[in-house]
Amino acid sequence: MGLQVDVRKLDLFNQMAKEGSETVADHLGQLTGLDASVHTSQINFLDIDDVTTHIGGERQVGIYVELNEPPYGYVLFMLDPADSKRLAGAMMGGMGGDDDEGFSEMERSAMQEIGNIMTSGFIDGWANVLDTTIDMGTPTFVLGPASNIIEKMGGWPDSELVFVIDSQITVEGGDLGMTVYTFPELEDLVELIQGIDLDTDVVADTQADDLV
Repeated sequence: MGLQVDVRKLDLFNQMAKEGSETVADHLGQLTGLDASVHTSQINFLDIDDVTTHIGGERQVGIYVELNEPPYGYVLFMLDPADSKRLAGAMMGGMGGDDDEGFSEMERSAMQEIGNIMTSGFIDGWANVLDTTIDMGTPTFVLGPASNIIEKMGGWPDSELVFVIDSQITVEGGDLGMTVYTFPELEDLVELIQGIDLDTDVVADTQADDLV
């Protein structure tokens, strides 16, 4: 299958990616009770060997979710362990610990549920725009060097080129932040983009629903 895409549809997809990140920010804000916003959102085409370099090697908490339907691939949330502790504590009504060296089962479960909530909002908006369904797997919690988190995800496509959507989200005053990475399968994504209706209202289709 060719990878050529109508530039107008590619622009709609770019809007969709940015609006999906705004949805994650909205959900993060609702979970923490603080204002959250997208600091940057960009699309990168990388050689598969360069993905770990792009991600970096700092110790991070990663929550990743596999997409079981086109465009397949993964959604990955990465954040500093201390920020993850704070977010888990907010989810648990202030019951989280202060030590970021380890995470209790309750904290891990809280972070997985946060990943589930945010991925659902993110992917549902994509599905609406693409006029499809996108089933997803169970979130997985990983703690360690960022590059190792990428390796644990596994299941990389055979192609040499990887399509990465990279969005940095910060909470009010920069007190908490996370980066959302989306790694869809390139050919499956292109096929979906080719089917986008040019009259699609991207903002309306990707609008976040309240969590409560």
